[in-house]
Amino acid sequence: MNLKTPKIMILYASYGDGHYQATKAIEACFHTRGIQNVISLDLMAEAHPFLNELTKFVYIQSFKTLPSVYGWVYNITKDMRPDTSILRMINSMGMRMLKEIIAKEEPDLIIHTFPQLAMPKLTKKTGLTLPLVNVVTDFDLHGRWVHPNVDRYYVATEDLKIEIIERGISSDRIVASGIPLGYDFGKPTTPHSDLLNKLDPTKKTVLLMAGAYGVVQGLRDICKSLISSQRHQVLVVCGRNQELFRGLHNMFEGCPDIHLYGYVNEVAQMMGVSDCIITKPGGITLSEALVSRLPLFLYRPVPGQELNNALYLKRKGIANIAYNAKQLTEQIEALWDNEDMITNLQIEIENLRKPEATEVIVNDILEQWFTPAGASAFSATQ
Repeated sequence: MNLKTPKIMILYASYGDGHYQATKAIEACFHTRGIQNVISLDLMAEAHPFLNELTKFVYIQSFKTLPSVYGWVYNITKDMRPDTSILRMINSMGMRMLKEIIAKEEPDLIIHTFPQLAMPKLTKKTGLTLPLVNVVTDFDLHGRWVHPNVDRYYVATEDLKIEIIERGISSDRIVASGIPLGYDFGKPTTPHSDLLNKLDPTKKTVLLMAGAYGVVQGLRDICKSLISSQRHQVLVVCGRNQELFRGLHNMFEGCPDIHLYGYVNEVAQMMGVSDCIITKPGGITLSEALVSRLPLFLYRPVPGQELNNALYLKRKGIANIAYNAKQLTEQIEALWDNEDMITNLQIEIENLRKPEATEVIVNDILEQWFTPAGASAFSATQ
């Protein structure tokens, strides 16, 4: 293990954008610490490209057309243990290629931002003594994340830490760090003047994050409902969904209270000028909104980790869940009309937001394994 210039490997997957965003945030933070040798690897894409594309297609289609089936599968497998036959099979995927890559690259530590845990099986099979780290990117815990041979877990909340402890993992191996975000989040930002110039300071600004799998008709109804009160202006981020962008553009072209965007890099700045956010409840976007102190309105969460994320934040008094435009608008209007509700919501957000999550994770990794004391302690456990 090289204490001075360690080589870090991050294993992620491209099922949605969140795991990749977490990977890039961690990678960038290592770079700020002077550690340039960070390898990010989409293991399934490299090892099984056809199967990877097929499973991504099934994943996206299940979100769009069979959400209840996806949620059922997610929830019945949620408490799986790592020694079950199905998890052993899943975690063996990509193991041969991973073995070759590790032999070539010789990393000093492996980070998972997606629960494709080929590494624990590989270390057991080969006798490798690499430190293994899991960075959980949701507010909900699935059994795929938990393995006794993972050395450290970084999770969103203290509640998740307790869940992992209940699955038999020692508390000193779990850090309630928060979910890693890009550098812009939690830092003071100055919005571009062209963004500010578009906004009416007398109206509430609603940020609507449509995501890759947005439903055009549902979003049209939301926009029409929000602007009908003359109280709101809406920033609509369509991401890479060009069909969604075109559909909304055709309907709202010339409307001064609807501002459409495709894929944007300035999410932190847009959150900074907004009064609340409407979004699908992915772990990364939820964390970004919490760090930005935005009230959360979660629209039609898909059963599975999305719905579980949403229900967790609702129980915490931070989020509302809506299933149609009328219900959503009523929830938002009710918030603006209740100062006590706004105050209590902001208190709960402060209790949960973790703006330094990425730095906490990277600093802890460096302290645990890349100081003489940390390296010695790890060697003693092997």
